[in-house]
Amino acid sequence: MTERIMLTGPPDRTSDVDRLPPPRLAFDPQTWKEIAHLLANLPVAVFGFTYVMTVMVTGLGLTVTVIGFPLLAAGLLGARQLGKMERARARALLGVRVDEPSPLPLRGRGGFFARLWMSLKDPVGWRTVLYDVIRLPWGVVTFTVTLTSLFVAWPVLPFIARGLTDVDRAMVRGLLSPSEDLERRIAELESDRGVVVDTAAADLRRIERDLHDGAQARLVNLAMGLGLAKEKLLEGQADETVAAMVDEAHGEVKLALQELRDLARGIHPAVLTDRGLDAALSSVASRCTVPVKVTADLGTRPAAAIEGIAYFTVSELLQNVSKHSGARSASVDVWRTDQRLLIQVWDDGRGGASLDGGTGMAGLADRLGAVDGLFVIDSPPGGPTVITAELPWRDRDRDGDRGARGEPASWR
Repeated sequence: MTERIMLTGPPDRTSDVDRLPPPRLAFDPQTWKEIAHLLANLPVAVFGFTYVMTVMVTGLGLTVTVIGFPLLAAGLLGARQLGKMERARARALLGVRVDEPSPLPLRGRGGFFARLWMSLKDPVGWRTVLYDVIRLPWGVVTFTVTLTSLFVAWPVLPFIARGLTDVDRAMVRGLLSPSEDLERRIAELESDRGVVVDTAAADLRRIERDLHDGAQARLVNLAMGLGLAKEKLLEGQADETVAAMVDEAHGEVKLALQELRDLARGIHPAVLTDRGLDAALSSVASRCTVPVKVTADLGTRPAAAIEGIAYFTVSELLQNVSKHSGARSASVDVWRTDQRLLIQVWDDGRGGASLDGGTGMAGLADRLGAVDGLFVIDSPPGGPTVITAELPWRDRDRDGDRGARGEPASWR
């Protein structure tokens, strides 16, 4: 049998290395984004510069008239929107992550002139105006250099684009980023507002609990006792039992009135409204179990809100002296320095007081912080303890701080 051998052509020995690579762009995607950003600089800069020259310069020129300042304020609000668009363009093409500034809190802020003044002094708007002004010559430079390099210097264009866009990134971060001090202040105010709301809610719950468990319960017992005494009288049993029931009801009335008086003092003491901080602090010191010397050097009375916070701060601190310090003497000094009201409470107790000691110090610090106050504790183990509180001074408004308590004379 004869074998037939089929001869074929030589096998294809071309390796993968010899094959041509797939076609691809000369520059990576980020380089093309930077080039697009640089080419778009000129039309964007022309638009921004035209807006500034048309609206802002016109508003500045008309400030001698009635419509100048409102037009200028509206122009600054519009500049904020231009800054928002520029931040979005930088995020999309340059990868720059810049936080958006907080919006102006125009709602509920006084009348027309208060909102107008807030808009006119907006630092975000003014920095955006400056950005739009300096961007026009820079836009001409970047557009010209980038377009020319696309044709005559394309091998080094990625390096040119990176250098030019780094300047763009610096401009965006420097002029269009939110003000750190302003944003920090806004965050502090938002936190303080939460503290005030929580404190007010806690105070309302405390008042409700005191009324329900104290005066209300006693008044219910009083009503029941008087009802039984009335039945006895209608039955003709006017004996010693009825007299005892009436006497007990009279005692309940006295206790209920005392509890209501204490509750009213806890809300806002009458002596503070009538006679001021010096007399109110002396009254608090007289109820302390430790001898307390009170010194108040105030030529005038502060605003009612500041006065109330100062009173309750000292009251809470003296309660801590009575309950926790083991002191033999204490002192309270109150004075004014420039536009600050300072309070210092000293005792010769065992010391060791701190904000996390469970004595209400943290709550006091939060309350003072909510009104731009300070609260400092110096209490080494073994004592003495010196606690300093600082509050902003606001002059007393004679009309706004005048109030009637509506307390019956028989309660006093």
